[in-house]
Amino acid sequence: MSARNCSTAATTAAASVADAVSVSSRMLGLGGLRSPFLDMDAHSNLATMPNIPILDGEAVLTAVPPAAAIDRVRQSFERFAAGEWVMPAKVYLDSPPNGDFRAMPARGGGYATLKWVTSFPGNSARGLPVVMGALLLSDAESGELRAIMDCAAITSLRTGAAAALSAQVLAASGARSVGIIGCGVNGAWSARCLAAAGYGPGVCADARPEAAEALAAELEWTTGSREEAAAQDVVVTVTPGNDTVIFESDLREGHHVAALGADAAGKAEVELAALRHCGLFCDEWAQASAGGELSAAVTRGTVTRQHVTELGDVTSGRAPGRGSDEEITLFDSTGLATQDLGIAAAVYEAWREGQVDAELVTI
Repeated sequence: MSARNCSTAATTAAASVADAVSVSSRMLGLGGLRSPFLDMDAHSNLATMPNIPILDGEAVLTAVPPAAAIDRVRQSFERFAAGEWVMPAKVYLDSPPNGDFRAMPARGGGYATLKWVTSFPGNSARGLPVVMGALLLSDAESGELRAIMDCAAITSLRTGAAAALSAQVLAASGARSVGIIGCGVNGAWSARCLAAAGYGPGVCADARPEAAEALAAELEWTTGSREEAAAQDVVVTVTPGNDTVIFESDLREGHHVAALGADAAGKAEVELAALRHCGLFCDEWAQASAGGELSAAVTRGTVTRQHVTELGDVTSGRAPGRGSDEEITLFDSTGLATQDLGIAAAVYEAWREGQVDAELVTI
């Protein structure tokens, strides 16, 4: 699957943002229609607003290939763990019964970002993306808006990169084979990032055979059942999180599981009984304990803060990772705004260096 095909829906979302910004510009009297208010002060800041690049999904995926995404996500984990990058809690705005909106701000590395993103699981049946939205990148020193980006592509890259990074940090020394359970957009990018990190071959499993077949053909992997995918060295689950896809009986010595689908309260992909066999890791405790794979166990009191290590503490050397090649490890990834920030900064830098094109708008 090409980056162009992967990002068609993402490009549409970014184009919608561009249209909205253009309309706003005309309402303000910019971009060809002049407002009398601009003549009140010849030195008005409004009269000298810069052109803002709008980077669509194709530009995002071109700017940051999988290997670079893994490096950026590693950096974001380490800087967040060190307290250099910060983010408040993710804000959920429910839109029952169809899904929810999420606002995710972060600051670090001279930038501040705000991602406004959707999760509407039923959209696939409508022929629409589950994840849509935009990310705003601002200068953290002056507050100036620097860029607007498609957030679906950023989400896919940082999700896949986090899965691959967890394997690099937590998988057993000899682990190579991959099982992907859930071969949608984010599952596909998880597979691509793992392949870029040297993992594979893999087994692709999905309730939709065509999705598994397309991903397997792209990477020269194979398709298989859920059980076959779950038997591989590194197993990545990227489903809606409504049903169990990893059972206690699936686990074996040396397994590494990256659970990516449970991103809100009430969701889970891993059988609760399986957790007691695993060394537990997460991206960020507060977020994971409230709405990630571990949240049900936290609610029941069977998992507490002392049982779970944040991945950034492992990558930065503050905490140990896997204890032995026989240990089973599980990484609960809920997706952090600081990861989005790391990818967005890389996209913006690529645009400034002329590596990708963008539409420019004045706001």
